[in-house]
Amino acid sequence: MAEHENYTSYLAEEYVIQEEPFYLPVGDEIELFEVAYSQNLPVLLKGPTGTGKTRFVEYMSYRLGRPLTKIACHEDLTASDLVGRYLLEGDETRWVDGPLARAVKAGAICYLDEIVEARKDTTVLIHPLTDHRRILPIDKRGEVLEAHDGFQLVVSYNPGYQSALKDLKHSTRQRFMALELTHPPADLEARIVQHESGVSEEMSVALAKLGEKARNLKDHGLQEGVGTRLLIYAGKLIARGIAPRRACQVAVTWALTDDQQVQRSVDEVVNSIFE
Repeated sequence: MAEHENYTSYLAEEYVIQEEPFYLPVGDEIELFEVAYSQNLPVLLKGPTGTGKTRFVEYMSYRLGRPLTKIACHEDLTASDLVGRYLLEGDETRWVDGPLARAVKAGAICYLDEIVEARKDTTVLIHPLTDHRRILPIDKRGEVLEAHDGFQLVVSYNPGYQSALKDLKHSTRQRFMALELTHPPADLEARIVQHESGVSEEMSVALAKLGEKARNLKDHGLQEGVGTRLLIYAGKLIARGIAPRRACQVAVTWALTDDQQVQRSVDEVVNSIFE
C-alpha cells in the first residue's frame, strides 16, 4: 500500500492540472465523457489536427479532479516504453515503471495521443485495460496490475490520416466509446481565438472566417482543413504587431501545404478577408 501511495503522490505532483484549462464545448462531449468515466468506459477521440482533442482531455482531467498522463505515440514506441523496464545500476538491476503502469496504479487518466502511430503489437497491450478486467499484465515481472479506481484510458487519432498501413484495428477500436471532435462553428471559434491569442473581437471574427473558408478548399487539393490551433498562432502574431496577411501566410498558408498552387488558393482567401 505504501508503494501505491507513493505512485499517487508522484503522479499528482507531476501531472495534476492546477488551473482550469479554457475549453468551450461544441456539443455534448463533456456530459458524454463524464458518463463514460463514471462507467469505466475507455474513450476514443476522433478529429482533425488542431480541433482541441488534447485540450479537451486536459479540461476533463481538471473537471474530474484526476491526474493526467499524456503519451505521444510514435512508430518506435514499445511495450517496455509504456509498461516499464529493468535498468542496470552498478552491479544490480532495478525495475522502473513506465507511464502507463504509473497511471494504472495512481488512478490517472491516461491519454495516448495519435494511437495509430504506435506499433500494432504495442497497441494490443492496452486491450486488457479496456474491458471488464481493467488489468495491465507485466510479463517481464510475472505481474498483473489491477487498475486503481479513477483510472481511465483515452486515445485519439486523426481519421484524415487513415491508410491501409496506419489505421486502428477493429479489435482495438471496438473496445472504445468514440467521440468526434470537429471544427467549432465560426462564432465559437472566434471566441476561442480571441481568448487564446489576445486579438480584438473583430480580428478574431476575421480569423474564424478564414478558417471556415479555407476548409472549403479540401476538395481543391488541400489535404486537411485549417485547425483552430493555426488560427490562434496567426492571432498571436497579429497581437504582437505582425501584419495580418503576413501572419496568416506564415502561420496558416505555409504550415498547411507545400503545394504552390494550393498556397496561392489559401493566400487568395486570406487577401479577400484582410484587404
